[in-house]
Amino acid sequence: MSERLSVLFVCVHNAGRSQMAADWLTHLAGDRAAQPPASGTYISP
Repeated sequence: MSERLSVLFVCVHNAGRSQMAADWLTHLAGDRAAQPPASGTYISP
């Protein structure tokens, strides 16, 4: 299977959950997944 997995993780209040989920996916999937984007609802200054 040569198709790469693409997933978007989103959390609220920029709590870091989406960033952790993206890192966990990268760790588990290795080179089978593209760098997953992660986003929150607020911008951190």
